[in-house]
Amino acid sequence: MKRLDSTHTAPLTRRGILHRLGEARMSQTLAFAFARNFLGHAPNWYKFCILGFLVANPVLLYTAGPFITGWLLVLEFIFTLAMALRCYPLQPGGLLALEAVALGMASPQAVYHEAEQNFPVILLLMFMVAGIYFLRDLLLYIFTKLLVKLRSKLLLSLMFSFSAALLSAFLDALTVTAVVITVAFGFYGVYHRVASGRGFDDEHDQSDDALVHEQRRADLETFRAFLRNLMMHAAVGTTLGGVTTLVGEPQNLLIGEIAGWDFAEFFRHVAPVSLPVVAVGFLTCIALERLRWFGYGAEMPESVRAIIAHWEAEQDRKRDAHDRLRLAVQAVTAIFLVAGLALHIAEVGLIGLSVIVLTTAFNGVIEERRLGHAFEEALPFTALLVTFFAIVAVIHEQHLFTPLIEYVLAQEGKMRLGLMFVANGLLSMISDNVFVATIYITEVKQALESGAISREQFDLLAVAINTGTNIPSVATPNGQAAFLFLLTSALAPLIRLGYLRMLWMALPYTITMSGTGLLATIYLL
Repeated sequence: MKRLDSTHTAPLTRRGILHRLGEARMSQTLAFAFARNFLGHAPNWYKFCILGFLVANPVLLYTAGPFITGWLLVLEFIFTLAMALRCYPLQPGGLLALEAVALGMASPQAVYHEAEQNFPVILLLMFMVAGIYFLRDLLLYIFTKLLVKLRSKLLLSLMFSFSAALLSAFLDALTVTAVVITVAFGFYGVYHRVASGRGFDDEHDQSDDALVHEQRRADLETFRAFLRNLMMHAAVGTTLGGVTTLVGEPQNLLIGEIAGWDFAEFFRHVAPVSLPVVAVGFLTCIALERLRWFGYGAEMPESVRAIIAHWEAEQDRKRDAHDRLRLAVQAVTAIFLVAGLALHIAEVGLIGLSVIVLTTAFNGVIEERRLGHAFEEALPFTALLVTFFAIVAVIHEQHLFTPLIEYVLAQEGKMRLGLMFVANGLLSMISDNVFVATIYITEVKQALESGAISREQFDLLAVAINTGTNIPSVATPNGQAAFLFLLTSALAPLIRLGYLRMLWMALPYTITMSGTGLLATIYLL
């Protein structure tokens, strides 16, 4: 008789049945654990979407080709940004970026090259945002005074927009955005503590509304809308200021260097487009607050104002010599920061590191644990930005923008100027502004050197490229680094500022500013 193998006889015995049941349970347990661990607390439908993308991309690459797959990958990455409140984009976006590299759509060397080109921005995020953290006492002191005394929401909105524009003309937009986020975060924390029955100095989780008193919930929602308004006005303000000067945005420096323009020449060349856009931007701010369209016009509840005023009085009462010295150190450091950035004495990130050293050395913050808190906000975004550079590398290596570039450069006269503005704007809405500007200004420079265009035409096209990469990119959070930083900040979920809401609130600015920029490019240059 043939002897059966033990694995075949196991199902016929009680022991074998129990063994199989145990294996089945183990499989179910592992499957459940994987489903729970994959992307953490993100909704199941979102997890299935990301898995679907990861499965579909290799199939599409070998059936539809790298060009179509590349564009789909860009849209998939934008989807992860749009769902930032559901799941931080680093993990799903990082999986898509890793898959793109594994499939050969971008090489590791290309990703490193993109990161290397943007190293000043990475350095800025690592150190400047942390430096602003150590100036938060001074910022809260100044802006609390303004918030309590300036009761007009319209004037407050204009102040935030104008201040952000003025600072961004000389400082980096990310630095300005970090300042505004710090201020708004402080205001929100003060009110949320009190609304939850806590004291001003008590430990408190600001993301948990469970303890918020029922009678204060309506005021909390209104206060969130109020802060959303101010944050969006300020974010757009960074764009208004950033387009006007040579040092306003990284792509401005790039274009100015290739064109051979100094600070005054850059301002003069760009002014026919930038100044009308700035004026229309401020008028749009006024109109939105007056008409209360697109989610604007929310007033700060009087109960919130009273709590913040009470907190301010309490802080003034408790402020001793140590606290006053701390504010003085921060004020001197802030002056050094503004002067250093305006005069460009060093890379922005290195100035940020200097701010950290000065504020901590003279204010007694020397423990590693206390220093670490300052980096919690910026480093996740830094990692996300480097992940984004992987998508930019795919765009570059698969030549996704090439057909549009060739079409624009084939046009003539005012049509080419207008299309240059529109093409740069459309591409900057979905890609890195510096990357888009680099591609176009390089092509235009080659055309100048080959004699295909005159120096006058080159100057006009350089202005169209600069304004095109700056102005229409306010349409989407991934179009502006400052917008993306705001979207992925710890403040955004607290004030319910998601991707789609940012799109909606930026829409009127996009229409008025982009329309003005296009008309000025065609008729005033």
